[in-house]
Amino acid sequence: MKEFKLPDVGEGLTEAEIVRWHVKAGDPVKVNQIIVEIETAKAVVELPCPFEGVVAALMADEGEVVDVGRPIISVDDGTGPPPAPAAGRAGEGTADRAEALADDMVPTPPAEVRQPVLVGYGVKPGAAKRRPRKPSSPDGASGTSAEASSTASSTVSSPGTGRSAVLAKPPVRKLAKDLGVDLASLLGTGPHGSITRDDVQAALAAPAQESDVQAAPARPRVPAVTWEGEDEERVPVKGVRKATAQAMVASVFTAPHVTEFLQVDVTATMDAIQRLRGLPDFAGVKVSPLLMVAKAVLVAARRYPMINAAWDEARQEIVVKHRVNLGIAAATPRGLLVPNIKDAHRLSLPDLAGALGALAETARAGRTQPADMAGGTITITNVGVFGVDAGTPILNPGESAILAFGQVRDMPWVVDGQVVPRRVCTLALSFDHRVVDGELGSLFLRDVGAMLEDPLRMLAWG
Repeated sequence: MKEFKLPDVGEGLTEAEIVRWHVKAGDPVKVNQIIVEIETAKAVVELPCPFEGVVAALMADEGEVVDVGRPIISVDDGTGPPPAPAAGRAGEGTADRAEALADDMVPTPPAEVRQPVLVGYGVKPGAAKRRPRKPSSPDGASGTSAEASSTASSTVSSPGTGRSAVLAKPPVRKLAKDLGVDLASLLGTGPHGSITRDDVQAALAAPAQESDVQAAPARPRVPAVTWEGEDEERVPVKGVRKATAQAMVASVFTAPHVTEFLQVDVTATMDAIQRLRGLPDFAGVKVSPLLMVAKAVLVAARRYPMINAAWDEARQEIVVKHRVNLGIAAATPRGLLVPNIKDAHRLSLPDLAGALGALAETARAGRTQPADMAGGTITITNVGVFGVDAGTPILNPGESAILAFGQVRDMPWVVDGQVVPRRVCTLALSFDHRVVDGELGSLFLRDVGAMLEDPLRMLAWG
């Protein structure tokens, strides 16, 4: 009989929450078979089994927070008698143990397994199943008008998104799919609020704010909410949200924050993005405003190395980093994550675009690992994707600067003495005043803005 103890999956974490078991008592297991999903303060991780045999007992419940080093599962490898029931485990008395041992005598079909990996995500076999579509009306009544019944409706729902039903006819849906337009982000002008072909084509004609990590409709339709039942509810703070809350409090009360703002005419950058999308080197990768902002930050960090530094409180020293691990803040259902691109300063523009795309895909799928979030040196947060112009971002612990990138929108701008419409955004730079003084912060922000006003400066200065 062997016991598998909860390991430290990285960064010296002391505890983790059991999210979901993939096995139960009596199931056969193989070496490296995924048996459980755990959530640490930084990521959700799948753990493989180091033993082969039959599951004797699960020693922690789903939702339970377990200390590193505590046994979470016992496996009978056929070399000895099963252990006595674990004390304090509700619902696992003598009768349960006898039933489990009886189950061991019956051949059990092998559990569905994923591709063996040490720590992380394997490939789950079998075809993906489509989630059943919800009825368009709450009571599922079929007595609707001919016009309403000819309009296909589907519900786009995911935890925390608050999106409502999207009404559009099949030809309109196909047009939106072919053009890459998200129907959930549009406001319908047709009957019953349905989306028409004109709505899709108008959305395509108007350039929208893009993001490589965060995805949200510019103007989400939030249904009216009728509060019923209790006057309040309490949401447990644990895992990533708990770690983020603790880190933000520590950051605010230990690092003296200063935030500066700069409005920038990014018309030339938006034009450059359109041209880059047509180049063969960028085929298969996403070229977005965030890519150009990231490149400008990397070039400016090379010009002002002190911005890419950290404060060492214990030794009362400033640690200047000679590599840029560029963090990109990502809003996920589990909370705020800040994975970073290792050695981003060494990447070409196409490679940087690919790295941003891979980071986005991993974050959306919930596969960001603790190592992906460790060692960041400077961060960008794209608040413009939510239709926000600016904010005062809080430093990621261990870093001295964070840049908030606001939405790109049309504004009147003075060019050569004439007021003309231009594409404008607001940049907000927060920095640790112990490391970065006002002059350095201003010069860095000015240069980032100058490169976005004239992208050729990235080549001249980079």
